[in-house]
Amino acid sequence: MTLRLRLFLGAPLAVLAVVVLSACGATDGLDAGEPAPPVSVQPSPKPLWPDWSGTTPSAPGAETATKLPPPEPLDGIGALGSGGLAKLDVRELLRADPRLKTLADRPMIKKPGRSGIRPPLLVDLSGDGRPELLLAIDLESGRSAVVVYAERGGKVYPVLFTAGRRISVEVIGTDLLVRSPCADGGEQAVRYHWDGKRMSTVSDTKNYKKPDRSPGPDDHGDGPASPTPSASPTPSGRPGTGS
Repeated sequence: MTLRLRLFLGAPLAVLAVVVLSACGATDGLDAGEPAPPVSVQPSPKPLWPDWSGTTPSAPGAETATKLPPPEPLDGIGALGSGGLAKLDVRELLRADPRLKTLADRPMIKKPGRSGIRPPLLVDLSGDGRPELLLAIDLESGRSAVVVYAERGGKVYPVLFTAGRRISVEVIGTDLLVRSPCADGGEQAVRYHWDGKRMSTVSDTKNYKKPDRSPGPDDHGDGPASPTPSASPTPSGRPGTGS
């Protein structure tokens, strides 16, 4: 009788043990000896024209380009050869762009501090392996214009135009990030992404610096610190986007 009772009670315990072991084996973790999956590295901002980036921790505003017609190719630029945008004369290109033709005769510059045309850059912003051409023109007023051109079918298309004061330009993956100070003391960053036709605004953020409340030499921490003088804001326009 005792033997039968032990057999009767032992069967459910054995089944329960099998279920528990099966459940432990069905975890989402790694088995012993299984390699860990590779970690995806996120792109980080990389400055374009880095010599101009150190003076601007901020950014310009941008108007979102919505429901705009497709960009039109520039007149006056013949069919590009095998060299593409890399072989195109910068001043010839600017003269063909109605918005920038008055700036075409500015001198070429290699460092900040002067007005003129920064060194042209070729960057793949569309992600198709064909680089776009980036130009930036600095003016005596402290404002700058940034324009992006794309080549499609041998023709040149303006796919982004933006302007602002003391702007710096970075790339995040294939996106373009334009920074510049705001007139109200804030810092604004506008991010552009290729939408198949042009560089469109995907984010437009503004940040404000927190006031410096660190105690001064005569402050023992029981009162507010002396106000820190700040520079008066300078006017800054909002750039346009699209072609």
